Amino acid sequence: MQDYLKKFLLEDRSVRIESVSVRDAWQTAQAHHDYPPVIAALLGELLAASALLAANLKFDGSLLLQLQGDGAIALMVAECRADMSLRATVKLRDRPIDPNGDLQSLLNPGGFAKFIVVLDPPKNTPGRQAYQGIVPLEGESISEALEQYMLRSEQLHTRIWLAANTECCAGLLLQRLPLQGGAHQAENDAAEESWTRAVHLAETLKQEEMLSTGQDLMLHRLFWEETLLTFDPQPLTWKCSCTRDRVADMLKMLGRVEVEGILLEQGKVEVACEFCGKPYLFDAIDTDGLFQGITATGSKSLH
Repeated sequence: MQDYLKKFLLEDRSVRIESVSVRDAWQTAQAHHDYPPVIAALLGELLAASALLAANLKFDGSLLLQLQGDGAIALMVAECRADMSLRATVKLRDRPIDPNGDLQSLLNPGGFAKFIVVLDPPKNTPGRQAYQGIVPLEGESISEALEQYMLRSEQLHTRIWLAANTECCAGLLLQRLPLQGGAHQAENDAAEESWTRAVHLAETLKQEEMLSTGQDLMLHRLFWEETLLTFDPQPLTWKCSCTRDRVADMLKMLGRVEVEGILLEQGKVEVACEFCGKPYLFDAIDTDGLFQGITATGSKSLH
């Protein structure tokens, strides 16, 4: 498997370990985009992070991570669904992109950026209502921003390491798990020691190693002296909800007059999905077929 997430527990069950590597799905995400390398790196990190966090949810919906700012990046979104399918997108302002920029300079030059976590239930859920947590964008990296969010919102000590380039995005998560009620001081001390040791080992990890080394080898190098409880790996896929029929419905909503105006001006109507960037092309015959039996005002013809 090229794209998968692996989960472990330390033997004393006090620390959760997750590792994710995404190659095929990440390259599919970029197939119809031409992101500058610095933008691709940030979006890839956010995509890997969404998988790491979604893997722990007992929730049959979607987890979305959103970064909103006033810089060259207006919006960055990554989504991981309950079936571990992924999608991601970024919206850029018409400004120069600093190739050496970082999270704060590209998103938050004015100090007003937000980090948003959304838990979105399935559409057929009775009384469906999404949960949304919003905090200021803090930290010099996506990893730091997520760690701050987890500590604030979940009161869980979490450490995250992320890396991405145009070929691969990867991540490692450590999370200290609460002990059961009535734990003795010796158990608390042992859990603290396990957490400190695991973090110390993970801090030796380099971004280049995350991108170039297979997960099994990387995890063995880090935790070869530890006894790990292993769970089945979870495959990851890229899945965008766009279809030609959905684009056609959107064009119908625009109306015949506006669509035919675009056709007259450009000779075609081309719409790209905002997530995957896949282009959908409608020529004169296609657009005429959209409005068969519909008048210019949008009402159905009686004839």
